[in-house]
Amino acid sequence: MDAPEPPQHPARAAFPDLATVLPPEFLRVPYAGARHPGSPAVAARPGLAEGANCQLYAYAVLAHFGLRMPPLRSAELWADRAATRIVPTPGPLDLLLFAPTDNPYGAHVGLWLGPDQVLHLSREVGHPAVWPLAAFRARMRYRVLIGVKRVRS
Repeated sequence: MDAPEPPQHPARAAFPDLATVLPPEFLRVPYAGARHPGSPAVAARPGLAEGANCQLYAYAVLAHFGLRMPPLRSAELWADRAATRIVPTPGPLDLLLFAPTDNPYGAHVGLWLGPDQVLHLSREVGHPAVWPLAAFRARMRYRVLIGVKRVRS
């Protein structure tokens, strides 16, 4: 059984536009698929300066707002119940997982910013972007919203 949800983290308060409160360097991170949570590349050179994949980027944004995540890959994130919990509807800074099917292995991860706004880093765009949910549904690789996870910290 899930533990009770702690009081709402202050970072989850509704911002007019969460992207506007991110430091500019968070909006210039290049996509680098080899730089994922737990990778040797990240161990050798932590941070975002060398780029990130979608998970590493999302976790860095969460950390900027004081929300810590273990270095989970997509399938591990979906299965996790210690650091996150599944929620039925997204709220600010919730993690969204997208894939071509309902299989979370290799799923793309984005962050809910607000009404129909998902911040993510993808190979397709090459740098952080904010898309509406329809933009994900329109692409085969992201067409299924597997679900929404909320960080417990």
